[in-house]
Amino acid sequence: MTKSSNSSGNSSGNRELKKRVKTARGRSTSSVRWLKRQLNDPYVTRAKREGYRSRAAYKLIELDDKFNWLAPGKKVLDLGAAPGGWTQVAVSRVKSGEEEPSVIGIDLLPMQPIAGAMLMKLDFMSSVAMAEIRAHIKEGVDIVLSDMAPNTTGHQATDHLRIMSLLEAAYPFACEVLREGGTFVAKVFQGGTERELLARMKQDFAVVKHAKPKASRADSSEMYVIASGFKKAKLK
Repeated sequence: MTKSSNSSGNSSGNRELKKRVKTARGRSTSSVRWLKRQLNDPYVTRAKREGYRSRAAYKLIELDDKFNWLAPGKKVLDLGAAPGGWTQVAVSRVKSGEEEPSVIGIDLLPMQPIAGAMLMKLDFMSSVAMAEIRAHIKEGVDIVLSDMAPNTTGHQATDHLRIMSLLEAAYPFACEVLREGGTFVAKVFQGGTERELLARMKQDFAVVKHAKPKASRADSSEMYVIASGFKKAKLK
């Protein structure tokens, strides 16, 4: 964030100035609003300074600082990984090596390589993708992360249904590949997790909680469900 010069000697010289979009010509109102928010977002500035690919990295950092599951040696599957912020955090915290990465990132969009991670360009919702992922994690993983989110419409009920469809696809797959005692972390929107799915989670995991990191924008309805202590042996 820039500060004005104090050469004028007036009190306004010390006030912080918000960055402005230089021109709105040719941009939609929503585009200009998004750019202004990005320019003035402290997490965006921090991500650039600290080398993270997205501000979302700080959401995972906050969640892991609170719940402590990204321990050295853990194997991680990151669904909806692009542009790679969560994958970067996972690689750092589990101490994933370049020769034998213990972090796999999946996304429909291409991603630049991340040292210590295996990145796969796949449509998670396709059966082909799921089969290919299974081939790389035959022994299972300790943590499944899902920051997948649909394109939002602004209509809360519709957006909730869309993200629930992603969660309902990710959850059974996570249960299939997680090891005993594993953790599942996924994005949801306000309204939390649907009652039926939440009941299933409470049967399959020892602890299920919801959390909203401070790095989530205040006007965002997103939050995260954290299910830990996977009871694989009890699944039929």
